[in-house]
Parts: sequence; structure tokens; C-alpha cells
Amino acid sequence: MAKFTDYNLRPELYKALAEIRFTTPTAVQEKLIPVVLQGRSVVGESQTGSGKTHTFLIPIFEKLDLKNHKVQAVITTPSRELASQIHIAAKQLASGFAEEDQPHIGYYIGGTDKARQISQLENSQPQIVIGTPSRINDLYRSGALDVHTATQMVVDEADMTLDGGFLPDVDAIAGALPADLQMMVFSATIPQKLQPFLRKYMNNPVIEEIPTETVIANTITNLLVSTKGKTKDEMIYQLLTMGTPYMALVFTNTKTRAKELAHFLRVQGLKVAEIHGDIQPRERKRTMAAVQHLDFQYVVATDLAARGIDIPGVDLIINDGIPSELEFFVHRVGRTGRNGQSGTAITIYDPDEEDRVAAVEGMGVEFIPKNFSKGELKDGIDRRRRRQRTKSTVKLDPTMIGLVMKKKKNIKPGYKRQIKSAIARDAKYKKRVEEREELRSKRKAKKNSSGK
Repeated sequence: MAKFTDYNLRPELYKALAEIRFTTPTAVQEKLIPVVLQGRSVVGESQTGSGKTHTFLIPIFEKLDLKNHKVQAVITTPSRELASQIHIAAKQLASGFAEEDQPHIGYYIGGTDKARQISQLENSQPQIVIGTPSRINDLYRSGALDVHTATQMVVDEADMTLDGGFLPDVDAIAGALPADLQMMVFSATIPQKLQPFLRKYMNNPVIEEIPTETVIANTITNLLVSTKGKTKDEMIYQLLTMGTPYMALVFTNTKTRAKELAHFLRVQGLKVAEIHGDIQPRERKRTMAAVQHLDFQYVVATDLAARGIDIPGVDLIINDGIPSELEFFVHRVGRTGRNGQSGTAITIYDPDEEDRVAAVEGMGVEFIPKNFSKGELKDGIDRRRRRQRTKSTVKLDPTMIGLVMKKKKNIKPGYKRQIKSAIARDAKYKKRVEEREELRSKRKAKKNSSGK
């Protein structure tokens, strides 16, 4: 098993890694950190929570020329929350350097004071640029940010960048950089529509798809609970309060549903934070800061947050139904069970969502079925076992089907024998009908033959 000490990094980095208790690299880090240190361009495809951020940050800090006070690396990411995560991780690595040698990190996202940023850039340029594509490109086009001196560029969460419409901004930034640019692209998935961009800026990159035995990390206990007529609001409240989660995230499919659920939980006396598209950027930033400082134990969020936040210590995820985009299921659940810590994810579904649940299972997700009764989670029946039962090849009339499917709590003696006899009689009757029809067909054919 590899260790970070195998990479012969600068002492300042080992000091910083020790401070955040990083000793053993994850699979994607083990595969790609040595390659990035060699100066190769890479495409890293791995599941959420796999450690992609430090896969590119560690080599960037290792190769940084501290005496060169120009932009040396540009890191783009499609959401402000993700940019904030990377900025925090970068500051943690920078803390290992002596105060006079600490790398200058520029952090540029929408919703912040652009005029102030331009004024600061007139005095000095950052060595590492982190931010959202549109703001970085805006500062570059205004002539304030000299990205053209960078020799490394990271496109983080490339699939989200594409889906969010930010690829033109990333393209403009990359187009301003040197021809010998080291490009690093990281994502949970690499869509086909991203291929032209990759071919344009990457020459013979190292492509690593980090396989996993399961879609969901094995540190996560993945439970499946049917509502069975119960209201989701009350179920979620009881699931949140039946134990003592350190931090719980509840994901909803819509902003409206997030507002309704958060309101219900507050009425029940819980202190709940909301994170969704209707929360203004400044308010969302304040809320995230409060969540990070553990001012809230419960967070209700939409899929905006599924890949946009990293809250330490999340040990409980509740899915209020199956997400409209199945891929988001993995990202939701991936908010817990991170860095080797254990976590629990509970997915609540209505009976009419059976097909959606089956689709998630088709992605490789393995659920543990549970029933929720009297405030407790009890073992349930595996849905797949029911579907996989061998079906009879005998076609029955509707009356026979009704007889077979009829349920009685107290089955009378001989009831099963009665059903078997009825099935046998039905089959025998149908066989006689088929024989008569066959005999008629032969007679008709013979009659037509003799009349010719």
C-alpha cells in the first residue's frame, strides 16, 4: 500500500498533510499523483468523495516556484461551493509553509466584489488561481488577471462544467495559456460532448478510470424504506430524531419541496438550514459558514448541494425520494462515508417509485431493505427476491388468477390443494379445447383438398 512519503514531496507539504492527518493516498491519488508530478496531462475519472482535490493540489504545490510571483496554476470548478472547498483545502496545504514563503492563492467567484479584486490584482498577481470559470475569464478579459503565465490548469468536475454551460469560459481561459500547458481534468463522469475540448488541449494524456467494486463506498450503509401510506414529513422527522446524528443532510428533488420540509421540521422544533437555488448567494454563503461551524445539525438541500458542499462529519443522509437525475443519487449518498469514516444513507420511496428504485439498483447500488414501524427500523423483504421468483408457464384465465392471488390471513385446510386442483382442471380443459381445434382444422383441410 502506497503512502504519501513515497512521493518525495517538499517538507512543507508533509507538515501540512500531517496536520490534516493524511497518510495513505486514495486510489485516484495513488494512480495519478506520480503521473502529475512527472508533468503529464491527465484525465481522472472516479466517484465522488474519492480524493480528486488533493490529487491535483499536492503536485501543484510541489512544483510551485515560490520566488516566481506570477500565476503558475489555474483551477476552475463550476460552483461557488466547490471553489470554496478547493480554496479551503489549498489554504490547509499552504499552512505548512513558513509565513514569509506561503503561496499567494487567488480566490475568484461570482457574487463577490469584482472592483476590489481588480484593485488587488493591480498590486500583485496570485501564484495559484482558484474560482468559477465565468469570474476568472471576466478578470482575464478585463486585463486584471494574467492567466497567460500559468503552466498548469485544472478543470474540476468537468461534467458539471459542461452541463452548467461554463465550457466556453474554460475554453477561453485555456486558449490564453502556453502550448505546453499541463492540463488536468477531473470528474465523476466524462461525457462524450466533452471529447472535442479534451482533444483540443490535451496531447496523449494519461487517462485513468478508477474502478470501484460498488458505486457506493463500502463505508456507507445504504438503507431502503417504503412509505407504505405514511407521510414522508413525519417519517423523516422520526428518522432524524430516533438517533443522535452528528450531522444529517436531507435531499429533496425540488426547491419547493425543500422549503416545505424545512418548515415542517422547524415547526417540530429542529434547527434546520436550507440550501437550494432560491437562497441568494450571500445568504447561502452565510448559511454554509454556519453549517461548517456546526451551528446546524440538520440541513435540507436540493441536488445543487449534492456535489457542491463538503461538510465534515456528515453521518446521516436521507433521500426524500429518488432524484430525477439518477446520477445525483450517487452524489447525494457520497456526502457521507468520506475519508474512511462510516455513514448511513436512508432512501424513502413511494410505491409508485418502484421503477426508479430498480433503475438505481441497475447502476450497481445495493440496498438493505427496511420497514419503519413504531419509530423503529426493522428488517424488510428484499424487493429483488420477489421479482426474481420463477413464474408459472401455464396461462390462467382471469378467474384462475384471482383464485391464485387471493389472500387470506387464516387459510382453511386444503385451500392450497384446491388451488392446485383448479389449475390442473383449467389446464386439462384448455388442452381438450386445443385438441378439438386441431381436429377441426384437419377436417377442414381434408374437405378442401377433396373438393379440388
